[in-house]
Amino acid sequence: MKKGLFFIFVLVFSYTFSQNAAYVDSLEVSIKSLPKKQQLKVILEIPYDKFIGNISKSELLSKKAIDLAKELGDINALADAYIKLSLVYTYKDKREKKIIFNLKAIRIYEEIGEIEKAGYAYGELGFSIKHEDFKNALYYMRKGIQLLETLKNSNKVDATYDNYGILQGMLKRYDSAFYYHNKSLQIKKQNNDSVGIPYGYVHLATVNINLKKFNLAKKYIDSAHFIRLKRKDTYGITDNYVYYGDLYFAKKNYPKAISFFEKGYALSVKNNFQSLQKYCAKYLTEAYKANNDYKNAYKYIQIHQNLKDSTINAETNSRVARLQIEFETEKKEKEIAQQKEQLLKNELELKNKNLFTLILGFGILILGIILFGFYKRNQHKRKEFLNKLALKESQTYSKLQDQRLRISRDLHDNIGSQLTFIISSIDNLKFLTKKSNLQLQNKLSEINEFANSTISQLRDTIWAMNKNEITFEDLQSRILAFIEKAKTMTNNTQFVFNSTVKNSIVFSSIKGINIFRVIQEAINNTIKYANASKVFISISENETNLIFEIKDDGKGFDISTVEIGNGLKNMQNRIEEIGGQLTIHSNPNQGTTITISCIKNKTNAL
Repeated sequence: MKKGLFFIFVLVFSYTFSQNAAYVDSLEVSIKSLPKKQQLKVILEIPYDKFIGNISKSELLSKKAIDLAKELGDINALADAYIKLSLVYTYKDKREKKIIFNLKAIRIYEEIGEIEKAGYAYGELGFSIKHEDFKNALYYMRKGIQLLETLKNSNKVDATYDNYGILQGMLKRYDSAFYYHNKSLQIKKQNNDSVGIPYGYVHLATVNINLKKFNLAKKYIDSAHFIRLKRKDTYGITDNYVYYGDLYFAKKNYPKAISFFEKGYALSVKNNFQSLQKYCAKYLTEAYKANNDYKNAYKYIQIHQNLKDSTINAETNSRVARLQIEFETEKKEKEIAQQKEQLLKNELELKNKNLFTLILGFGILILGIILFGFYKRNQHKRKEFLNKLALKESQTYSKLQDQRLRISRDLHDNIGSQLTFIISSIDNLKFLTKKSNLQLQNKLSEINEFANSTISQLRDTIWAMNKNEITFEDLQSRILAFIEKAKTMTNNTQFVFNSTVKNSIVFSSIKGINIFRVIQEAINNTIKYANASKVFISISENETNLIFEIKDDGKGFDISTVEIGNGLKNMQNRIEEIGGQLTIHSNPNQGTTITISCIKNKTNAL
């Protein structure tokens, strides 16, 4: 029964291995019809487990990739192809060749600034020489980790962590080994890396074997084996047999250890995994010796020796050492060249700084001269400005004096004459007799009316004097107040007021009072002489002018025959004084229209 099961087991694995071999075989055929650039891409993207599942074919494809990359001038792809070929020689246990191609890849990666790939290549170089040169193995692996850790989310750091954990285990630093293996495994699981996860499991198994935690070690190996069987991973399954052999060898269960090492050895021979052949041969020698089977022990010790002699001898060691020395020397020379280049750059920067300082000093001098020129020019302009300001203040003062004189004249001409009339009228009262009571009353009423008019004019004048400027709203309010007063002076006349002015307009105090006086005089004349039933007062505006119109439906007069009196002349003079225009239109029995037109200004006084 057991033999039957074993036969089925062998058939399953034979089918699996033939599938992996067929993958690379079919790939080699299928890419021939593709463009060269596409062929190169396909070879470099062969999955890891498929690539190492058929080492012989993978070696041919890697060399083809190198030729294609050189032909296409793709330096990055060339370095990737070197890494592929280095991997082939790792599994074929060709120590010198794997180092040569690894170093070639590192040189290119460093030249083109591929930090991640350079870090990975350093890690692979260190791991590949761990049995022959442990000191440099640690050095290269640490350098690789240092480069990879400068990047965020590197896709290659997990494999380097895992391999570095193996070196820590070789130093019997098991806590460190666990740390790096678990760190690597965590990243692999995050990335769902079904190829890498089994490697993490078997490496953790090795640490547990060394600590004699055999049950835990077997669980890790079983987990890895399950994934590798599912993936049909040729190399992984072979590798797992070797780990089972390690487990049972450590438990001193030599028959079981021999069984698994034999399976591993047979598959590694079949698939040309020379490093695994050598490892299995070594432990089969020890297991057969422990099992007192010296015949088979002798057989495998010879196999192991032949494999060892073919890969490691004095000449090979010498060449490998020389390769490493040449590589490090080359790097030192590059560093020295870079330092020299940096010194030259520093000298050039110093010269440039001195030149810059000289130019800057000269520039500051020129700037100083220009600024001094500007300063003198500004001083001259400032002096001119102050002179203009003084002149303007003088002109403003002169205008103010003119306004004061005009107001004084207004007070003298209007208020003064009216007060003189009142005084004269009061003096005339002395000559009225008691029989003249009616005359007395009439005279007193006349004086009262005149006094009220005088007070009103005085208030208007004070109103204008108390303001530096008069807004249109102030003037309009004053006109409306006067219209209300005019309504009380006559019962037969209706007053209609209308304003369509919407802009903000400002007058000087003199101009405001002049406009108001003329409107006031026009309304008074209408009440006294026009015998009108309606008086229309309107204010409007156009683009340039403000227009006041006083229109009545009274008896009118013939302008051509009537002599213009002092009242109308005064009105004319007042409007002309403020730069405006006054027009009178009248005909007998057709009423009278007085129009005042002034230039408007929204910001400055009219």
